[in-house]
Amino acid sequence: MKSKAKKIDYDDCIAPWLGKTIKIVDYFLQESLSDNGLDLTKEQMVVLKKLHDQDGLNQNELAFLTLRNKSSLTRLLTKMENKKYIIRKQSEKDKRINKVYITDLGKEIFQKSRPTIKYMMDTVEQNISSQEKEQIINTLKKIQSNFDSKSELL
Repeated sequence: MKSKAKKIDYDDCIAPWLGKTIKIVDYFLQESLSDNGLDLTKEQMVVLKKLHDQDGLNQNELAFLTLRNKSSLTRLLTKMENKKYIIRKQSEKDKRINKVYITDLGKEIFQKSRPTIKYMMDTVEQNISSQEKEQIINTLKKIQSNFDSKSELL
């Protein structure tokens, strides 16, 4: 019995293009960080950015803000703690809660990463008009909202 599944033309679908673009950007960023002598991953940079903006977040807040599950965030924070980029302290009000703080070294690494991040962003947006940029951002927001009702299923 033959399947009557529809053939999918992946070249005309958004998802494969998003995936490939994300991989290219991630690779470019990681290479740029490494080339600039920064012992930092994209994921660690995101955590440092969140703590730079709002130091002392608890791990649950940080997991939500970085779109990570609790166990993968815990592993990431352990690596960052070993590098002395962050410290975790138990909340005085609730001993079950760990608050995460950026260290002076973490602040220094974050500041040193900023030119690399800027260079990556400039490279991504090169040859793209402000109108195209606005359209891309609006389209990506629509794609994200398409998953809002489905996220409870994941």
